[in-house]
Amino acid sequence: MVAVFFDMLDFSKNYFELFGLPVGYIVDTAALSDRYRDLQRIVHPDRFANAPDQERRLSVQGASLINEAYDTLKDPVARGGYLLSLHGVDMDALNESTQDMGFLMQQMELREELESVRGQDDPYEAVLDISSRVNKQITSLVGQMAVQFETPTNDQLEAAREILRKMRFLQKLRSEAEAVAAELEDELN
Repeated sequence: MVAVFFDMLDFSKNYFELFGLPVGYIVDTAALSDRYRDLQRIVHPDRFANAPDQERRLSVQGASLINEAYDTLKDPVARGGYLLSLHGVDMDALNESTQDMGFLMQQMELREELESVRGQDDPYEAVLDISSRVNKQITSLVGQMAVQFETPTNDQLEAAREILRKMRFLQKLRSEAEAVAAELEDELN
């Protein structure tokens, strides 16, 4: 069984192939999680503690690949970036920003709101409200992203790239809101 798995573990497969999923933006998260558990059960390094060096190394490499693939496919932002790369579109995550000025102004306003929550009567509720609005925006963008990858043309891939820029911005804002909420919770305890 071990030899069969290592033959099956082809490091040249894309993440979707590794998990036996169709290549696309919409992912069956239950199937993804089930397949992840199945793959980890087979390749987990603990199972190879007494195996020859080569099998132990392959086990560690396989487990690492499976973890990376799972983390990428379960996250809509990472999945979008990965799909773009499969279509030959590379993004410079650190240097690419949306040029949608309306979106940027809206995000600046949300950031200002987040910075001022401590002065409100119920700062924790204010953070939850901001997080809720950010999550709604992300959900909307996820839907838009899915459409772009249905039958991607160059224009749709460029649209997906712009959506991904916005999603990354919102993801960062959501993380900041979660950090503020955690700080507020700590202050209450």
